[in-house]
Amino acid sequence: MNLAFSNDKNEQYVISYLTIRKAVGILGMALPFALIVGHLFFQKPCAFPASISHFYYTDMGNLFVGTLCAVSLFLFTYNGYDRMDKMASKLAGSFALLVAVFPTNYGANNNGDCSRIVDGENIFSNTTHYLAATLLFSTFAFFSLVLFTKTNHTAPLCGPKKSRNTIYKVCGWVIIFCILSIALFSLIPSLEEQFSQYKPTFVFETLALLAFGFSWLIKGETFFKDDKLLINQQHP
Repeated sequence: MNLAFSNDKNEQYVISYLTIRKAVGILGMALPFALIVGHLFFQKPCAFPASISHFYYTDMGNLFVGTLCAVSLFLFTYNGYDRMDKMASKLAGSFALLVAVFPTNYGANNNGDCSRIVDGENIFSNTTHYLAATLLFSTFAFFSLVLFTKTNHTAPLCGPKKSRNTIYKVCGWVIIFCILSIALFSLIPSLEEQFSQYKPTFVFETLALLAFGFSWLIKGETFFKDDKLLINQQHP
């Protein structure tokens, strides 16, 4: 009787973790598209921001900050399976909050006539923002490549878990590729200027968020669920 009660309690916690994973994944994947739709409806005559971070200065700034704060909250409440999961989620939550609180510099790529906030240039805020954003995406890659692929099953992987691990690894490497690509464009101004009309930073940020969000949806058992008989043999 006590064992059954304990299992019921554990099941409730598992459902809670799955819900958090799905929420984090949905928010991450939805953010860039919500910003695009908002720009088309509310700021269509204005120049499209160079990056997701530059939406802070537009009418969609509240959505940008609010979504990051929501993701931060969910990450703070997510503990995962072990101490490393817990530490990584708390770090990611801290980085997400820093990205929201410390905006990037206004920059020359924004239309001053459409800005809801006075032109802001702050070296400390800008440095903190980009450092936190880099660490945030790096932590997302760590989740996908290391934490999500772990298993307590000693036999060779097969079935849904094997498929999930392949997806996690692809998502992790996509995130790393996007981080390096954004850095490349930032370090080579002439390259950024040449492709500025295509908004490369925004594109790579969007790809990274899609990879991050999809991996969390998979971890939340939205797709590729385990057979119930295998749940006790490997991580869900």
